[in-house]
Amino acid sequence: MTDLTGQRGLVLGIANDASIATGCAAAFRAAGAEVAVTCLNEKARRFVGPVAERLGCAPMLDCDVREAGQLEAVFAALDAQWGGLDFLLHAIAFAPRDDLHGRVADCSAAGFGMAMDVSVHSFIRCARLAEPLLRRRGGGTLLTVSFYGGERVVEHYNMMGPVKAALESVTRYLAAEMGPSGIRVHAISPGPIATRAASGIDRFDEMLERAAATVPALGLARIEDVGAAAAFLVGQGGARLNGLVLPVDGGQHVLA
Repeated sequence: MTDLTGQRGLVLGIANDASIATGCAAAFRAAGAEVAVTCLNEKARRFVGPVAERLGCAPMLDCDVREAGQLEAVFAALDAQWGGLDFLLHAIAFAPRDDLHGRVADCSAAGFGMAMDVSVHSFIRCARLAEPLLRRRGGGTLLTVSFYGGERVVEHYNMMGPVKAALESVTRYLAAEMGPSGIRVHAISPGPIATRAASGIDRFDEMLERAAATVPALGLARIEDVGAAAAFLVGQGGARLNGLVLPVDGGQHVLA
């Protein structure tokens, strides 16, 4: 059992009880860590608040990465309250619906730019802002969430495929840059999971059905499975691991 007693971490991206970020926050808390979480806006608070209360996560901080200064305010608050940080999970992604549902060849510059900013560059910003807090604790772990559509063409995943490919590349570069400071950086790549974010993908139900019927493990990944992997990477078991894109997909990534 992973033991994270005494560790403090930040989870960004909880939308509701079924979020991948929720599964990870639950695993961190079960392993003994203190966990702060973010909430997108006031409308989201009625969904995020009960999750944070149930799991015992505090503080809960407002954060929309599209709004200037909000991400910086999150880290300033954690610096003031905790003085340091041991891990961070970034589970944020967004693409405008019209661009997401169309061909990659037809996506707009504005839509592609927004998807890259929210889904990828926000992780870079998190890494930069977290770095001094992690260093004060002797290092730590940065995690983000990808999907195998960043490596292979997945029908209907469309523009998010190139975006996730960029996220995985950023993960490797950050791992190389921050590794000498004792900071490990990984991307976890779950199979398809029925989350609020995934519901925006066209014909996502068909993707779930195909995965359930074909994965070698004959079972879809759950948010609890992703959480267990995240806790392992943060814990002592992941002490010599860095720069991974870790599939949590029942073996789906091995199929042609």
